[in-house]
Amino acid sequence: MEDLKGIGTQIRDSGSAESQYEDGDVSEKKGTPDDRKDMNRMGKIQEMRRNFKFVSIFGYAMILMSTWETGLTTLGIPLLNGGTGGAIFVYIGTVIGMCFVTVSMAEMASMAPTSGGQYHWVSEFAPRRHQKFLSYLVGWLCVLGWQTGIPSVGYLAGTQIQGLIILNNPSYVPERWHGTLIVIAIASYSIIFNTILARKLPLVEGTVLILHICGFFAVLIVLWVLAPRSKASNVFGGFQDNAGWGNVGLSCLVGQLAPVFGLLGSDSATHMSEELRNASWTLPRAMVWTVAVNSVLGLVMIITICFCLGDVETILSTPTGYPYIQVLYNATGSTAATSVLASISIIMATFGCVNNVATSSRQLFAFARDHGVPFGDFLSHVRLGWDIPLNAVLVSFVIAILMSLINIGSTVAFNSIASLGTCALLSSYIISCSCMFIKRWRNEPLLPSRFNLGKYGLVINGISVAYLCVAFVFAFFPSVPHPAPDFMNWNILIYGCTVIFSLVYFVWKGRHQYVGPVEYLNKDM
Repeated sequence: MEDLKGIGTQIRDSGSAESQYEDGDVSEKKGTPDDRKDMNRMGKIQEMRRNFKFVSIFGYAMILMSTWETGLTTLGIPLLNGGTGGAIFVYIGTVIGMCFVTVSMAEMASMAPTSGGQYHWVSEFAPRRHQKFLSYLVGWLCVLGWQTGIPSVGYLAGTQIQGLIILNNPSYVPERWHGTLIVIAIASYSIIFNTILARKLPLVEGTVLILHICGFFAVLIVLWVLAPRSKASNVFGGFQDNAGWGNVGLSCLVGQLAPVFGLLGSDSATHMSEELRNASWTLPRAMVWTVAVNSVLGLVMIITICFCLGDVETILSTPTGYPYIQVLYNATGSTAATSVLASISIIMATFGCVNNVATSSRQLFAFARDHGVPFGDFLSHVRLGWDIPLNAVLVSFVIAILMSLINIGSTVAFNSIASLGTCALLSSYIISCSCMFIKRWRNEPLLPSRFNLGKYGLVINGISVAYLCVAFVFAFFPSVPHPAPDFMNWNILIYGCTVIFSLVYFVWKGRHQYVGPVEYLNKDM
């Protein structure tokens, strides 16, 4: 295995890898010889069509992350905690940290390209005596993280729609049940693309990717041309503790939740790996390119919006609930133009929900296939002719609807559950990268891979774990100190209850059924 001579040298055109195979060696149903070899080594049967290639899986991950759009929609968090200077420099720090995390996971994805993702990697790379328990725990954390993502992204799109309604009709008073109906509508729309139009999903990803890029320039140019500008010294030096933490540094660290949310989900493509052709080569490169491109787009948009804010207090108190909508309106002076530009973010969030359904259903399918959740045979069934885990897709849809109903009773409870995915996925990343770090620290042999960190692997894995631990701690912080119950971050309570439930189920039944993916490996390879 060759050493990593810079991340850029490892990322090449995925087509060059496929060109080495004869046409007869590659098929949509079975993939390439390397795909078949990987599935055989992992003891898995190829049940789904490998109709994703580099561009479509790259578009898939880009759309799900939608970093520049998420940076706009979550703008209020860093402005409240850190000001414009904090928003920019904390974003840069988060990008650096998440880049280390992404390349760490990309290497693991190249070693074991499976829909299981993190829980499978932990089963293979954790110390032998801890493999079963840690893999089981990570599997549940991933289920929690991705299943809560569907209503979360749907709610993000829905509240933006309500914000535009308020902009165009100030007399409108949003009700909680309005938001719930919008979430259900978006989830239903997502199900159509994940069932009836499932085979067209790769084509859709490439098409929506164009909107993602073109929409970025549309919003950027409008702000550059029409919006008023602040002085650079005020923007880059504008560190403020508007939340009242009493310390600007602490306030900035709390504000990192926004960029973390925007850069989270680089593992999404991993859970589609059994539908990706030449996965061990294409997947890691798609993951790295996704974070690289989205990070740059996000940084340019964050700097631009910070220059065009105007009075921060006025922006934060906008009746639309979204500061970026108010900034666009102040720049254009037109409700119609603002509605069109803001609709780009809404459309991207909607298709992000489509991809979230795909990711969450594949992860649930894989974990059920390894008997990690109840009703495993039902959830892991792939129906002939559909070539997708239809039962897992439909169950993910039902879970999203049930969770959205919580919003009718309490928006606070719903937001706490919906935002729980960030903490769950961060903890799954921590355990995965830690297992790889320990394996390297002990000089234990690693699986061969087509994306290799080489001699830099130990340092990269170590930095990844250190950064993730910091991000994980602050993901549980409330947005303001001494919050009232309505503004309290209840993630820690719900996260703890979920972990306890998974552990109780493991002791009661899971340990008798779940052995971990490592036990299914083909030991002869």
